[in-house]
Amino acid sequence: MSETILQAQHLKKVFVSGKRSFTAVKDVSFELQRGKCLGIVGESGSGKSTIAKMITHLTDITEGRVILHGRDITNAKGKELREAYREMQMVFQMPMESFDPRRTLGDGIGESLRNHGMSRADTRRKVEELLEICHLAPEFAGRYPHEVSGGQCQRAAIARALAIEPSILICDEATSALDVTVQKQILELLMELKEKKNLSFLMICHDLALVQLFCDDVIVLHDGEVMEHGTMEEIIHHPKTDYTRRLIDSVL
Repeated sequence: MSETILQAQHLKKVFVSGKRSFTAVKDVSFELQRGKCLGIVGESGSGKSTIAKMITHLTDITEGRVILHGRDITNAKGKELREAYREMQMVFQMPMESFDPRRTLGDGIGESLRNHGMSRADTRRKVEELLEICHLAPEFAGRYPHEVSGGQCQRAAIARALAIEPSILICDEATSALDVTVQKQILELLMELKEKKNLSFLMICHDLALVQLFCDDVIVLHDGEVMEHGTMEEIIHHPKTDYTRRLIDSVL
């Protein structure tokens, strides 16, 4: 039986500005199993990225709970939150913006290792190993973000996310800023990591065709609400709502 490593329970997010409020996420629940990939799909503004930010504490949760490895981390702070971050790492949409332009890629990849007390020599060796895992030559450690392509920078961002050996990678539109050929290469790398490292993935994506290639289960989100939740097969071949059918027809 699969081990559940992440649970989102009845998540709700309300943004308040002055006297106005906007509910971006409405009662969203799901589970992620070890070694599996769950896709969260929907158009722009559907609440996908807000869910990722709630899970990783990049935005506050209005209502609901986040359970990681059986521990409630909804209100985690300090040491407890740092431990949660060891288990969950994010890969963002714009890789070049996620690195400090004044520092090398190797510095960025090795930062979390140095923060955990690893020596400079060991960090350097580990960074080269991580680059190799992500199919980049060791010399990329000395390059700056503006000196590499978008695809190479995203590989480096994945290497950085892997540095402290998380059990979950949260990919927030991680391929959408790349051209089609590079998208396929990054997706192949993620598939390889899923297989070799038994990693679990939460894939935030607007492209159902990409999700179909990689995800085991999928949530279809519209205006912050779950329209459907099922296996990839169920969603593609037996959609229950007109919204999902339109989403499928637009890409397949």
